[in-house]
Amino acid sequence: MFWEKYPYTSIKRKVFESLSKNTNYRTENILGIPATFLDTDIFYDDAPFLNDAPFLSTLIANPNHIGVHTLGDEHEDFFSGTHDIEKDLIKICAEEIFGAEPFSYDGYVASGGTEANIEALWIYRNFYLQEYKADIKDIAIVYSTDTHYSIPKALNLLNVKGIELPVHPTTREIITKDFEHKIEDALVQGIKYFIVNVNMSTTMFGSVDDIGKITNFLNLLHVNYKLHVDGAYGGFIYPFVNTDNSFNFKNKNITSFSIDGHKMLQAPYGTGIFLIRKEYMKYVCTNEAGYVKGRDYTLCGSRSGANAVCVWMILRIHGSVGWTVKMRQLVDKAATISETLNEWGIKHYRHPDLNIVTIDAHYMSSALANKYHLVPDNHNEKPNWYKIVVMPHVKSGIIDNFLSELKNEQS
Repeated sequence: MFWEKYPYTSIKRKVFESLSKNTNYRTENILGIPATFLDTDIFYDDAPFLNDAPFLSTLIANPNHIGVHTLGDEHEDFFSGTHDIEKDLIKICAEEIFGAEPFSYDGYVASGGTEANIEALWIYRNFYLQEYKADIKDIAIVYSTDTHYSIPKALNLLNVKGIELPVHPTTREIITKDFEHKIEDALVQGIKYFIVNVNMSTTMFGSVDDIGKITNFLNLLHVNYKLHVDGAYGGFIYPFVNTDNSFNFKNKNITSFSIDGHKMLQAPYGTGIFLIRKEYMKYVCTNEAGYVKGRDYTLCGSRSGANAVCVWMILRIHGSVGWTVKMRQLVDKAATISETLNEWGIKHYRHPDLNIVTIDAHYMSSALANKYHLVPDNHNEKPNWYKIVVMPHVKSGIIDNFLSELKNEQS
């Protein structure tokens, strides 16, 4: 896992060089593109500070990154310069973070983890429909009760049956016997094809599913399945803290990943990343998009090139070594909170390789949770859990103040 750290001057030069390769709305004869630069009555493209602001300059230039640029040369060439930056970003994520072999993957910057998760399930549903001539009733999507709501949303959109797996209330692990029983029962009921979602950090708890237990059982029964890893939260932190893990493309059981730049990377919202092995994007090709060179394979269609540039800039300014240090610092702070809660006998959950601490709601008042903006597991009913997420803005002083007030409530 290594990618080079670039000085800011090199990053700036690379972005402006890429912008110069894009079609320029001001200087070229452009009649056919239904887009232009950002409205100059609001966004000034000649402001002096833009010479030192590559991301803002890209935002104003407004490149469209429609399509999937890892598929080859068949893509819109109006914005080929910044497309190349996105391709380098996908390369870093696929090869360096998740261990893919060169040219063995495809991917794009999506609107977020929700889109990336639905993209994966959409692909696998169509894969089974096209390659196995399956009926919708033959397919089921498997996921845990702690899974992000994007998976139930996908069930509704794709009209596919769901199999929800219970988790242990303390360890948050999928209950093995229930998992095995539900798969066996589904096979008896006529389910032939399974799409399995595995979590590399759940949103509420930061729990990580035991991928080995899941795939060992499925393989033992010779189940026909495709496995997607939801790393929307954990993708940019878990692999850097736990380097000896099986959540990577070297694991032959995994076909795709989703990760989010707008969580740990501090990138703008709209910077989810979807990664998948080669030869699968074709199952969601929209041939009707004939006016788009190379067609479209994404849910969102047109998307901002500035978001891809921003994520690339963040990864390059830190490099893999710097990013590892940053993530481990966050986990260390979370560990300190957890150790204190253990000393006080306060029930909570924390995965040792993540920066989320989820506290049993019985141990604190709602007033204290609201004061520090802790997120409940349920806004509509009485919460069972409140979570702390140790992000870069969370300073030690804030943590100390919260813990002090929590301690007072125990008296």
